[in-house]
Amino acid sequence: MNSRDRQTVSNILGRRSIRRFEERPVEKEKVSLILECAFAAPSAGNARPTHVVVVDERSILNGLAEALPYGKMLSKAPLAFVVCADPSGSDIARQYWEEDCAAAMENILLAVHALGLGGVWLGVHHAPERVHAVRNLLKIPDDVEVLGIAATGYPAEKKDPHGGIPEGKIHVNRW
Repeated sequence: MNSRDRQTVSNILGRRSIRRFEERPVEKEKVSLILECAFAAPSAGNARPTHVVVVDERSILNGLAEALPYGKMLSKAPLAFVVCADPSGSDIARQYWEEDCAAAMENILLAVHALGLGGVWLGVHHAPERVHAVRNLLKIPDDVEVLGIAATGYPAEKKDPHGGIPEGKIHVNRW
């Protein structure tokens, strides 16, 4: 068997950002499994600061689409996972919440793809106006950090898998 044919490797290489979705809800069993995968992500010092807000209410998805300049696809997505962190639990959680949440977000996107769905990561954290908008729409407490959103649904577009390594991006032993 070719190593590229292994299920996990194939899922990683096949995962692409999907921005167009069918008008079809995502089954609760799939949502539950995606969440289980999110919380299986590694966490620095096992601090586990990650929280996820599951959004499937049309009015809230539309509000997020309106508030986020690169989130217009949320107006058609049936589902979104908003990845947040409560870093107050420990010094490690305060230091590494972004890494923990990024690992959870990637697990969400990989699980989404493995389950025949599509998704795209919408960055929020480094744009204060986006954080403010998301925080207000979802009633997220001020002491909870917002990393990003995974717009999710059944894909209404298909993209070829990733292939190859970009020229000049690999450095061995030194830059």
